[in-house]
Amino acid sequence: MGLLRMHKGLAGQGDHPAAMTHTLSEAFPCTPNDAGALGFILSRLPCTTAPILWVQDRLSRKEAGRPALAGMPANRPVIMVDLSRASDVLWAMEDGLRCRALGAVIGEIWGDPPALDFTATKRLAMRAEAADVSCWLIRRAASPDLSAARDRWRIASLPSAPHPHDAQAPGHPRWALDLFRSRRSKPGQWVATYDRASDRVDLSAPVRDRTVDPRDGTVRERAAG
Repeated sequence: MGLLRMHKGLAGQGDHPAAMTHTLSEAFPCTPNDAGALGFILSRLPCTTAPILWVQDRLSRKEAGRPALAGMPANRPVIMVDLSRASDVLWAMEDGLRCRALGAVIGEIWGDPPALDFTATKRLAMRAEAADVSCWLIRRAASPDLSAARDRWRIASLPSAPHPHDAQAPGHPRWALDLFRSRRSKPGQWVATYDRASDRVDLSAPVRDRTVDPRDGTVRERAAG
């Protein structure tokens, strides 16, 4: 199975997703409480000590909880902003994107509030591109309706890769990625593995016959149905 190694800032090749100018991307967790989207987003942020602005609405905070930031580098400050309404989250994100000193802006919005329409996402995309600041919008319990986001992902957690020295310990984190809509890359599906030491994401094609990849530490067997 071929692999593509995605270093931060490396343009995509062939059928693989591109990493170009910073803009607005959306992430739809496969289940509302799946933390895989957070892990993938953090792995794709620029390597810098510039602070991250992280904004949550009330329902995201209540249903999914605050993000666990214990593994973040000590020199990478995170500015957490707790708001009630989706409209306030969008305003805070747009205002943050006016600040070029930020390394990234991340927002979490629950469901499909009326304030989150095509115009709102277009404003975020234009602000992010003008400031060249990475912007991610996490859409929990949401439907993929109209949006101006340049890349739209469905993301699910997978069992970690085998640990090279301890079969009982977790290895590198892995995610199932579905780039179902993109304005700059060909959509596709991949299994992503994050190498912490090199700060690199490796992409491989998913198993097509619905069998379990033997590298996930489980017995290979055919899925029922």
